[in-house]
Amino acid sequence: MTPATFPLTWLYVPGDRPHVVAKALVSGADVVVIDLEDAVAPDRKDHGRAATAELLGHPQPVPVHVRINGLDTPWAAADLQALLGLPGLAGLRLPKVTGPGDIHQVAARTAALPLYALLESALGIEHAYAIATAHPALRGVSLGEADLQADLGVYDDTGLDWSRSRIVVAARAAGLAPPPQSVHPDTRDLKGLAASCARGRAMGFLGRAAIHPRQLPIIERAYLPTHAELEQAEKIIKAATTEQGAQALPDGSFIDAAVVATARRTLSLLNRR
Repeated sequence: MTPATFPLTWLYVPGDRPHVVAKALVSGADVVVIDLEDAVAPDRKDHGRAATAELLGHPQPVPVHVRINGLDTPWAAADLQALLGLPGLAGLRLPKVTGPGDIHQVAARTAALPLYALLESALGIEHAYAIATAHPALRGVSLGEADLQADLGVYDDTGLDWSRSRIVVAARAAGLAPPPQSVHPDTRDLKGLAASCARGRAMGFLGRAAIHPRQLPIIERAYLPTHAELEQAEKIIKAATTEQGAQALPDGSFIDAAVVATARRTLSLLNRR
């Protein structure tokens, strides 16, 4: 996996507010996600779709994905018809995916356009690996935690931990990039965001979706390697180039092929841009 495949910040913006989208494109986010689904009211769907298609008729300075409406809604087909083939479109995010058939349905129309599945229900979680391996065009999976929490009847954040681990494992087993965390809904709770990111990183997530530019530096800081981690990674890589097989470093730490692979990923994150 090359550094360019390590986005850490995914900024969601409503598709019916072009001035907000314009600000997002220069916000520093690694990926801007124009939302045509939950962020756009039913009576604004046509306006949001038209504004998004107009913008994406031209190449953009950062990768732009679009979250289309759910495949079981009356708007999804129009979203796909308006967006496919536009030069500014870098990927589609598919909401409320419940099985591999949802991926096949879209992939049949989109050629090699990267697809990203959002799992937001108990059924989606149960089918996580089948979804993650459904089609070569699928490049990532992640959770939609608000809908999942409602579907499961979970009232405490820790009640989602099994589902979080499940999607991390499914992505890894399918050979996909580690999933980004779902959004932190309180845009002013930056301390809570930082703590949640630290926990997500420990669980195997990589990066996070955001709904406000002020969240971006917190997410990036949480997911970029620390100075100590970089030093340790460099030490491991240096030792691995001089000897073969498992070995102990002078500080007592033990390294093998798995440890070396982790060190290389750490350094790749530093140089991802």
